[in-house]
Amino acid sequence: MASVVVVGTQWGDEGKGKIVDLLTRYADYVVRFQGGNNAGHTLVVDGKKYIFHIIPSGILYEDKTCVIGNGVIIDPGVLLKEIAGLAEKGFAVAPKKLLISSNAHLIMPYHQCLDQARENALAKEKKIGTTGRGIGPCYMDKVGRVGMKVGDLLDPTLFKDKLQAAVEEKNFVLTRQFGAAPADFAAIVDQFERFAEQLAPFIGNVSVVLDQARKEGKNILFEGAQGTHLDIDHGTYPFVTSSNTIAGNACIGSGFGPSHIDEVIGILKAYTTRVGEGPFPTELPEGDAIGDALQQKGHEYGATTGRRRRCGWFDAVVANDAVRLNGLTGFAVTKLDVLSGLSKLKLATSYQVEGETFLHMPDNIRKARLAQPVYEEMDGWAGELSDVRAYEDLPAQAQAYLKRLEDLTGVAPAIISVGPDREETLLLRNPFAG
Repeated sequence: MASVVVVGTQWGDEGKGKIVDLLTRYADYVVRFQGGNNAGHTLVVDGKKYIFHIIPSGILYEDKTCVIGNGVIIDPGVLLKEIAGLAEKGFAVAPKKLLISSNAHLIMPYHQCLDQARENALAKEKKIGTTGRGIGPCYMDKVGRVGMKVGDLLDPTLFKDKLQAAVEEKNFVLTRQFGAAPADFAAIVDQFERFAEQLAPFIGNVSVVLDQARKEGKNILFEGAQGTHLDIDHGTYPFVTSSNTIAGNACIGSGFGPSHIDEVIGILKAYTTRVGEGPFPTELPEGDAIGDALQQKGHEYGATTGRRRRCGWFDAVVANDAVRLNGLTGFAVTKLDVLSGLSKLKLATSYQVEGETFLHMPDNIRKARLAQPVYEEMDGWAGELSDVRAYEDLPAQAQAYLKRLEDLTGVAPAIISVGPDREETLLLRNPFAG
């Protein structure tokens, strides 16, 4: 029995979905523990693409139980649309396959209105780059102790009482501060009564179920969303998400005891990308030949928003921060194949900021924006990697690149991805094997 956490080590979009899908083969339970539908996981199975925003990636397996923990915030309409979409593709989602925590919070229509209104009110240089899906306002209500919980759907009286107070407060802000249209209490009640009827069979106590599974010797896989440097506490604040994305939140966001975690695998893209605003020291600007090549070959568009991802060289400073913050026991290196064909590769080993050397991301956002990467250079390789199925069959330069990533971070690769398909993966060490 093992409990394994998978997290992103950069700014998200590292390829977590594929790695979670791979490791799900060895798991009995797959648990999503934070974030909302501002995140997206893309899987390619037998040439078919599947994109998930809330449902854990393990849903494509028949004999697994997928769990949405209390740390996740849920837009019921989006969740039900995902369930319906899977059914259309032959993957029926029955309550025995999906459990939703009664303590997870609900994204309400007024959260989305507030999210968009606040972003639109900011000056261009101060915009966060939010997806506008209500994530921040929902987490604000959760911390402010006025949030709507999934379990509230099962108690119509409680739901209406809480909603009435919330709508009165939110409408004051929407209309007075932002000049936006007010939320309609009756329409929300009607909409969420339908949601409640559909979701009721899936709702339960996640913490109790996972603890029982652990006692029964089941393998549990915890699936993070976004990446380490989007963490609300440890990321490039304020250009972050509104939840804790690091491994420690796997326990908080599911009600699972921290002493029961056995492995933490960090998903590490072989280069670096970022969507939205915020510091990105190794960025290759749009129009740079290599940056554009990475973007095109790596299909670097956000799974949720479709926005073009900013691309840049590998950043060991970012990677080492992730090692420290997550307590990583292994890496899953993704998109190594995208680097094929580049004659030279660069890796940032430190930053220079106003004459000072940094081996970690500066806490000061002004200094983070000014960070200039210090690079070292390595030889690239010419051959494509998608047919490689053993480490020793990788080109010597690719092996040397991987070894350098290990030397710079002190963490060895456990998994290497050489293409987008499920089978285009090298499993060097199975974290569930002990």
